[in-house]
Amino acid sequence: MELGVFSLADIHPAVDGGPRPTPGERLDEVVSYGTLADRLGLDVFGVGEHHSHDFAVSSPAVVLAAVAQATGRVRLASTATVLTALDPVRVYQDFATLDLLSQGRCEIVAGRSAFAEPLRLFGVDPDRLDEVYAEKLDLLLRCRDQERVTWAGSSRPDLLEAEVPPRPWADRLPVWVGVGGSPTSALRAGDLGLPMMLGFVGGTLDNARRLVDTYRLAGEQAGHDPATLRVALAAQLYVGAATAPAREDAYPFYRRHLSAGAGRAGGWDVSRGQMDDLSERGGSLMLGGPEHVAAKILDLHELLGVDRFLGQIDFGGMPRHMVEESLERFAGEITPLVRAAVG
Repeated sequence: MELGVFSLADIHPAVDGGPRPTPGERLDEVVSYGTLADRLGLDVFGVGEHHSHDFAVSSPAVVLAAVAQATGRVRLASTATVLTALDPVRVYQDFATLDLLSQGRCEIVAGRSAFAEPLRLFGVDPDRLDEVYAEKLDLLLRCRDQERVTWAGSSRPDLLEAEVPPRPWADRLPVWVGVGGSPTSALRAGDLGLPMMLGFVGGTLDNARRLVDTYRLAGEQAGHDPATLRVALAAQLYVGAATAPAREDAYPFYRRHLSAGAGRAGGWDVSRGQMDDLSERGGSLMLGGPEHVAAKILDLHELLGVDRFLGQIDFGGMPRHMVEESLERFAGEITPLVRAAVG
């Protein structure tokens, strides 16, 4: 089972009333978390993509290129690329370039977007979101798999025997399908035989199981080898010295992360009791002491067959020292427990 972390680079003022960090300061933090993940021996580091002033990263490939130059082994992934708003040819070129810079450590997670900003900014009709996503995913895969691309669609000019340089470091770029709560997206990933990354940001393991089962059934019905139908799961992560103080410390940041001011349309006000419920076994929030969080991650592997777990390590304006301490506990205490249990 692969273990990693990611950042959405959301920007908040300090909880104690201190100044709001600049985008540049947040980018410095994100790059430092990537280098720390590499130094601590984690498998994957990811960066999300947003297009509003509430987040620091609009181009994951650029930020991951900075991480690539400071690291040597950790895999680098977008979490996720907003494919509906972008030109798939350019997405392929950016990440193929990143793959060359990182010597074959790059991955793309192709998502549709749960936010309205990129759709408005790039002129995507929300009523055609699924159609546009399917079309652009098809073109991205053709760019990845074919030396010369012939393609026709409605979202960009047609291509006829077009060469799309550069080619990646070796073989072909891994492309995952990013899935929120949509069964349609899970079905698409299974039909195509692509690995699926599921955002587990609320609810219970039963909710996640339905989407994972949908994905695997679709993949097997499409004739894909079940062994190739990989599942990654992404969730918020905070590891304290013990579960009770971890909940106490994390709640102000988790509450702000989900609030209306965090770039979410409307947002919601989560109570301490709701957060604690989600932190229990079977809930989506990976929050607690090392043994508790390790048990929850092992549940993902044993009950859902998850191949990769990614934890969102910095949310709601959590200060750097808390993030680094959590990351060190995750890598130094949880990772050995999980690897020993899973192999």
